[in-house]
Amino acid sequence: MEGKKVVVVGAGPVGSLAALYASRRGADVEIYELRGDLRNAGTTPLNFTKSINLALSERGINALRSVEIPELLQTVLAQTIPMHGRMIHTRSPTGALSEQSQLYDVHGRFQRSVDRGDLNKALLNHLASLPNVTFCFQHKMTGADFRKKTAWFEDSDKSGSSNRAKEIEVDFDLLIGADGAHSSTRHHMMKFARMDYHQEYIDCLWCEFTMPPNKSGDFAISPNHLHIWPAGSFMFIALPNLDKSFVCTFFGPVDLFARLETAPDMELLQTFDEHFPGVSNYIQPDDLVAQFKRNPHLPLINIKCAPHHFSDSVVILGDAANAMVPFYGQGMNAGMESVRVLFSQLDECPNTAEALANYTNERTKDAHTIADLALGNYIEMRHSVTSPLYKWRKYIEESLDKYFPSLGWATQYSRISFSNMRYSEVVQHSKSQKKILAYLLLAVTFTAAAGPAAALWVYVLRSRISKHFLSWSRR
Repeated sequence: MEGKKVVVVGAGPVGSLAALYASRRGADVEIYELRGDLRNAGTTPLNFTKSINLALSERGINALRSVEIPELLQTVLAQTIPMHGRMIHTRSPTGALSEQSQLYDVHGRFQRSVDRGDLNKALLNHLASLPNVTFCFQHKMTGADFRKKTAWFEDSDKSGSSNRAKEIEVDFDLLIGADGAHSSTRHHMMKFARMDYHQEYIDCLWCEFTMPPNKSGDFAISPNHLHIWPAGSFMFIALPNLDKSFVCTFFGPVDLFARLETAPDMELLQTFDEHFPGVSNYIQPDDLVAQFKRNPHLPLINIKCAPHHFSDSVVILGDAANAMVPFYGQGMNAGMESVRVLFSQLDECPNTAEALANYTNERTKDAHTIADLALGNYIEMRHSVTSPLYKWRKYIEESLDKYFPSLGWATQYSRISFSNMRYSEVVQHSKSQKKILAYLLLAVTFTAAAGPAAALWVYVLRSRISKHFLSWSRR
């Protein structure tokens, strides 16, 4: 990439990381961002809210590590809070408040809570120190000719004498679109690439709350957990901040929000007290009502598309290529991992068109897989975490992982959050493990039964277990 011009559209965490990867390879990088400088406190987020706090896991950390700037990685990690597991909040049969910790990993690995703004600021500050990187804030992408490798941007900075926005023409060797779920890059790329596109708004809205520190200025609840109040078809979660507050999010069906939006204040509080026990002890009732009324109620979108590139001129990353719901905590991590995978392909193949095609072929399957897993994890978080069957399976899989490490057994969650295995391969392993566990359960059941038929069934089940285990262990 030495001497080539790379244009990055979008200065969020994924776009900033892509710019950093390109600059490290000697490219001249220009970053175009619709909003003002994201490091400024006055810059309004596109969704008009602070944002859901982000969980930074191994995939995102590995993408930062692979850029080979140790001081940047240390700066980012220093601004995170370790989360060792989930804390499930319920009521006991007697009505008392109950908390149950569910560790993420038997080996002590943990996720990190990070403020999106702090992460973004660290990346942008480092980019600003580089001589081959230029920022162009308040620039809206208005068009592109990806055959001629030309794009047009509207400069909305009206600080000059004219109140009219001017349009500029920009040539490039490669354009990287990391401009979010409503991507202009993707929109214009669709005019050139034969793109399959699927967009889905799920039956869920979300509203953000802030849980302040307690009266002594400390965390109101444990800072080293992701807190979940599961309520069947909806839930409330809380992630810690460095200022000892919590960013909380209420997720629920559209009809539930519609009812609460017009309901008396007391009905809202009763709903919270019934389904999210203890929350009103940490967020005062008047403040809870005020935040629900003041903060926007926003939708969640799931986007899949293919291909993620056109020719040798443009590629889309992050939410622009695969926006997903936030329930696996992998949106940003997957986007940052996509940056690493993209540049590994560009490093391996000198032909850019071939490298981008290889990237699409590899990444599309994984992007679609994690989007599906994120949807499925919403059910787990709001309901399954209290299920005896879920707890039993988690216990068995973690015990096999801990006491028989040579088997290579691991939970799906640990492979997603604490490894860099391809998402699609994680699902293959998990399906094989579920089959083996099912056969083991049946074998135990029939062994306990009496009669010659039981012995025959045990023989058949053992044969199937051996077959599936051998197939799985060879992967």
